[in-house]
Amino acid sequence: MSQQFRLNINGRQVSVTADKNTPLLYILRDDLQLNGPKYGCGIAQCGSCMILVNGEARTSCVMPVSAVGNAKITTLEGIGTAEKPHPLQLAFQEEQAAQCGYCLNGMVITAKALLDQQASPGIDEIKEGMNRVLCRCGTHSRILKAVQRAAGTSNKG
Repeated sequence: MSQQFRLNINGRQVSVTADKNTPLLYILRDDLQLNGPKYGCGIAQCGSCMILVNGEARTSCVMPVSAVGNAKITTLEGIGTAEKPHPLQLAFQEEQAAQCGYCLNGMVITAKALLDQQASPGIDEIKEGMNRVLCRCGTHSRILKAVQRAAGTSNKG
């Protein structure tokens, strides 16, 4: 049975009508045309659907819309724009950290949550923090460099 939900997405209040068990990922992509989060595995294992929920990186493929409540949701589209990219997005560009781009949403979202919580992490903390997102292209070293660059820690070990 469908019902109305009011959501705070990227600083805007939006209303959607959906079944309470509809994954938030479907609402974001299908109803709101926010295509940063990707469908990858559907079981919260790959991280391609990552979003920020009150600043915490969370998988949206298994989060029902009814669980969102008044939480502040931020997608990749809410971090920066093509005209004014977020420093983290610039760092990913400068380090050429994207290859196929499928994991990119999850990597940027997860890195943002990490850097918002810990402004200057070391390489081991970055590796641990980024552990939830899978990249099959093998750009891991460039992703780590991009996160280090964004944090201003590229010379830390």
